[in-house]
Amino acid sequence: MERKDFKRISPYIHEIPKDFRPDMRVPARFYADGELLDMALGDKSLDQLVNTATMPGIVKYALAMPDIHQGYGFPIGGVIATALPDGVISPGGVGYDINCGVRLLATHLHREELAPYLSELATVLQMNCPSGVGQGGKIHLKKQELDQLVEQGGQWALKRGYATEMDLERTEENGRLPGADASKVSDRAKKRGLDQIGTLGSGNHFIEVDVVDEIFYEKAAQRMGLFPGQIVVQIHCGSRGFGHQICTDYVKSFQKSIRQYGITLPDRELVCAPLSSPEGQDYLAAMKAAANYAFVNRQVLTYLIRQSFEQVLAGTGVRDTVYQIYDIAHNMAKIETHEVEGKQMALCVHRKGATRAFGPGSPVLPDAYRDIGQPVLVPGSMGTASWVLVGTEKSMAQSFGSTCHGAGRTMSRSQAKRTIRGSELREELEADGIHIRAGSMAGLAEEAPTAYKDVDRVIEVVHEAGIAKKVARIVPVAVVKG
Repeated sequence: MERKDFKRISPYIHEIPKDFRPDMRVPARFYADGELLDMALGDKSLDQLVNTATMPGIVKYALAMPDIHQGYGFPIGGVIATALPDGVISPGGVGYDINCGVRLLATHLHREELAPYLSELATVLQMNCPSGVGQGGKIHLKKQELDQLVEQGGQWALKRGYATEMDLERTEENGRLPGADASKVSDRAKKRGLDQIGTLGSGNHFIEVDVVDEIFYEKAAQRMGLFPGQIVVQIHCGSRGFGHQICTDYVKSFQKSIRQYGITLPDRELVCAPLSSPEGQDYLAAMKAAANYAFVNRQVLTYLIRQSFEQVLAGTGVRDTVYQIYDIAHNMAKIETHEVEGKQMALCVHRKGATRAFGPGSPVLPDAYRDIGQPVLVPGSMGTASWVLVGTEKSMAQSFGSTCHGAGRTMSRSQAKRTIRGSELREELEADGIHIRAGSMAGLAEEAPTAYKDVDRVIEVVHEAGIAKKVARIVPVAVVKG
């Protein structure tokens, strides 16, 4: 793939025409400025984007967001929609960490009020919210309880006192995808999921205490309760080993069944099945189970974060409530209705490292946000800004109601560990006033800011392209990493 292979549709949209390769069913589009386009040409992510344009049943175009980077089969930052009933569903179009997502919590505290207690809060958050590869938590489920959890999602957490009604109202799909079926999940996946609820995991997952740095859209910020100098908290994690095993199981299963449907693919990592097939329906039901698991995981972490604030602030005279702004997924396949060639069509929208960004008026949004558009949460890399956006009418028309999900990697994790010393990075971040709590220095190095694109630049692209609108920029003051 070279720059000359693209034609420029608009200042921020570049297209690879359908005739670029004979197996493409639709064009492939990429949101970027010139610099981000050049960066994407540095790996195979745009080749992967072209590959997704060959998927059976795909409509309109294959899409990639400006935080694109190379992934398993599909690029991370990729969005495709396939038409029901026979368009395909692909585990690679969702990713291994099913319903990896972000939750934003807020307080009424100003930075100065929390500053004397911030170091202790970071330590207590690390103690109360278990993290690390394979790390279990304080909740140990029996198999029957796990089955109930993955089918009930947020309602399971509500019944047990881990959630409030407002939490669920301000969670995508109210914290539960209907149609989840525990019987479609392997025993091995269930075994991995029994003790990982309320845990952070590793990699790019984190809990972050942030300060609202700047407001760009006053009406939306006021509706969300955001103001300059405010203390807020982000949670970034997903379905842990439970979701990873479900993806592993179905990739293996689809590899065996794909031939019977006569599907030919340019990359075996794109393995898929018609959504109407038994295999497709089984994966969809299992994926929904993993999505519900992730919603509950972030919900229990919310409960533990609230406890941590209470523990640290007890007896200080500083009291506050930690309330939820929104919770949004960025690794999911969803059945949605969108306009294609002037007609409303039922589609299976795959968002892999991309965030739903529904515009104003969408009936799926909470009443409080319906007239401003869906909150979009975009975490940056450790030590850099994160963003709160809202979805737009343009995102509905252009990108199947989707936008970016983060900064996007420029280095692999192994490359980052070879070139960055975690201990030095920690010293630099602490010198900048960011309290760091990390499970290992190697894990810290993997997530260094220099291993990622400039998140502000990524946000500028989606804002200028109109597929999301800036609301607020937030910056970290304490980070807990796996």
